[in-house]
Amino acid sequence: MRPPSTPAPSVPTPSAPARSRSALRLAATAGLALALVGLVGCSTAAPGAPSAPAAAEAPFDLTTGNLDTRPHIDAVPEAVAALKASGFTPVQAGKLTVALGGAGSPPTSFFAEDDAQTIIGSDADFASLLAEGLGLEYTPENVAWADWPLGIESGKYDLALTNVGVTEERKELFDFATYRDAVMGFSVAAGSEITKISEPKDVSGLRVIVGSGTNQEKFLLDWFAQNEAAGIDPGEPVYFEDSAAGSLALASGRADVSIDPHALATFRATTLGETRVVGSFNSAYPVNGQVGAVTAKGNGLVEPVGLVIQSLIDSGTYDEVLQRWGQGEEAVTESLINPPGLPKP
Repeated sequence: MRPPSTPAPSVPTPSAPARSRSALRLAATAGLALALVGLVGCSTAAPGAPSAPAAAEAPFDLTTGNLDTRPHIDAVPEAVAALKASGFTPVQAGKLTVALGGAGSPPTSFFAEDDAQTIIGSDADFASLLAEGLGLEYTPENVAWADWPLGIESGKYDLALTNVGVTEERKELFDFATYRDAVMGFSVAAGSEITKISEPKDVSGLRVIVGSGTNQEKFLLDWFAQNEAAGIDPGEPVYFEDSAAGSLALASGRADVSIDPHALATFRATTLGETRVVGSFNSAYPVNGQVGAVTAKGNGLVEPVGLVIQSLIDSGTYDEVLQRWGQGEEAVTESLINPPGLPKP
């Protein structure tokens, strides 16, 4: 997903840029926490500030063993009937070929630590369930973020689940069946005095890491402008070339807050224990944007996919997937077909 805007590397969005397996391990493994967020000992918590919690002990299984607990369902009769009536023809007969971001970021889509061919994460779980619900064989394909659009348009893939946010521009070429809210999070160092960010005044005077040219930057600068109009210190945007540098700046006190995809921010806080999530907002500001499963425009697949997603929501399997990856805050109550998305620039 990418979310409705294309983030700079320092602030990956729900469709974060590709990462190497080594970078993934830095983000996921508590034992390598110092490599990701810098020497926490360099940062001293202010008196009365929350103390930094110890790194969590393996809250997620990042290996192929994760497949043993992946939820499964039977075919959804209504969706199977709709698929047959649609005239849709899969790329491979009897299979659902799904583009996934193996080199993405946890917890949505990434390679298992013990096998560079196996993609796990919430998007992989949903892709597997969609195939089962449609009565097709799940066939995942690793794809770089930049390649999914052409792959869907050309018929190389039936479906893309790569954390793609709904935008008005993308809707001209693709159909969407939504399955998550597009949520960004405010992260602070574990020892920070900051406990909540929910309105413009909460970032007054703070140095906030954000991706240049992103929709999140637009959101932040609007908050700064509101603070300036109110006669208070607006705050300051901070830009970094990569996420490791931003994490180091946050840990060392050279920045106060970082804006990251909420799922990734929560994952890092849970696995490393060096940061806390103190607020969130929708990444498609000013609309309430969602993340969708993507199909080629008008090929008939999106409606059956939406029926399976709604079935997952109604049965509780949907919540099971989100909870096992720490993404409960991104839950939706209804799968929408091509809802309003981020407006065109």
